Amino acid sequence: MYGTFWALVPPIVAILLALITKEVYSSLFVGILIGGLFYAGFAPEATVLHIFNDGFVSVLSDSWNVGILIFLVILGVLVSLMNKAGGSAAFGKFAGEKIKSKTGAQLATVLLGVLIFVDDYFNCLTVGSVMKPVTDKHKVSREKLAYLIDSTAAPVCIIAPISSWAAAVSGFVEGEDGFTLFLRAIPYNFYAIFTLFFVAMAVILKVEFGPMKAKEDAMQALQKKAAEAKESEKDGKVLDLIVPIFSLIVCCIIGMIYTGGFFEGANIIDAFSDSDASVGLMLGSFFALMITIIYYLLRRSMSLKECMECMPEGFKAMVPAILILTFAWTLKAMTDSLGAAEFVEGVMEGCAEGLMSFLPAVIFVVACLLAFASGTSWGTFGILIPIVVAVFQETDPTLMIISISACMAGAVCGDHCSPISDTTIMASAGADCEHVSHVSTQLPYAITVAVISFVVYIIAGFCKSALICLPIGMAMVLGLLLLVKMNDEKVAS
Repeated sequence: MYGTFWALVPPIVAILLALITKEVYSSLFVGILIGGLFYAGFAPEATVLHIFNDGFVSVLSDSWNVGILIFLVILGVLVSLMNKAGGSAAFGKFAGEKIKSKTGAQLATVLLGVLIFVDDYFNCLTVGSVMKPVTDKHKVSREKLAYLIDSTAAPVCIIAPISSWAAAVSGFVEGEDGFTLFLRAIPYNFYAIFTLFFVAMAVILKVEFGPMKAKEDAMQALQKKAAEAKESEKDGKVLDLIVPIFSLIVCCIIGMIYTGGFFEGANIIDAFSDSDASVGLMLGSFFALMITIIYYLLRRSMSLKECMECMPEGFKAMVPAILILTFAWTLKAMTDSLGAAEFVEGVMEGCAEGLMSFLPAVIFVVACLLAFASGTSWGTFGILIPIVVAVFQETDPTLMIISISACMAGAVCGDHCSPISDTTIMASAGADCEHVSHVSTQLPYAITVAVISFVVYIIAGFCKSALICLPIGMAMVLGLLLLVKMNDEKVAS
């Protein structure tokens, strides 16, 4: 089964079960179990050892993964502190006076998501913490908030030159100036660009469809939950939220450039390119937590005992995200052990012959499927980008740029749709939304943009001009949204 389609069966089964049963933990475990059985040739003892030794123990002893889990826990503690100090409620009240509509609340969420482009994990949890009080006030469903967060996390990071994603992509390009190629690829990253355009236009035009529309039409339970939360909070000030969030942003940026050698003489671009996001975010969040506790103590808004009580509360709030991440990482380990990368590499090399102009569209679809099945964008980059460079490096440099963009766009698209994607899990955690509910409501929107992107990549393979392709794709997005709006108005009348 090694290096064959069977390598993708475990994640596909897990994803389908999660979407059908709406229960993510058991679905992921079934996928892990199938992967272990395939790897061990259905021998019970070898299956159990592979699942635990090469799966759970391996992923939980990986320093990068542990750093992300520590970052998650500290973010949970910070959110708990801000809620208990009354900072979240105060900010919600303040923003409620400035933001007068549901549209304004959603646009503010999108804008904040675009501004926090350094890292997608950081984006998901920070935007969720800041905007939940505002979106709750204006009756935006948690599913819609999770979608707005998810759609301005990876899609923004993948077109931001100064981000952990730019560093990852640059590192996968062998024999070329990775950072220059990344910059040249930005205009062709159609899925990311069209997703941001789709989100903004959908909010402005007030267009909803699919399961998301049903969630937006039913907000009574959320309002009750928000009212209950408000009763337990202190009468805080806006600064009780701004100081922790500002400290978090500054400390995390410093942490990332520190790991990239900025303080040893590297320039800011190289520091981000060489940064270790896991270590940087872990260190940054820790120092932000220390600053927050000291600030609350000096302001006497909370006692030391109250601050320490938030530690286990913050940890408990992140337990669902930690569990899902652990299962997702273990499922990826099972998939890797079955040679999924080798299978996809063979498929791509077979497609490269005789399909040159169609290859960007083919790469986009393959990257979508691989990222969807594996739940990782970065792993998809690592598999496909070296193949793309090898195919086009000596023959068609422009088509190489478009194909690298297609790889990045497809990886983000698949990651965006996948229930086992760490970014999708983080978006659910940031919005305090049930994970499977977030995935099922987001899918129709993501698939819509994916289909448009696929069509535009076919066009790009022939015309090789972003100036032609971008307006065509945006016109398709806008046209589709207007058609949905006109249909809704017709039904309503």
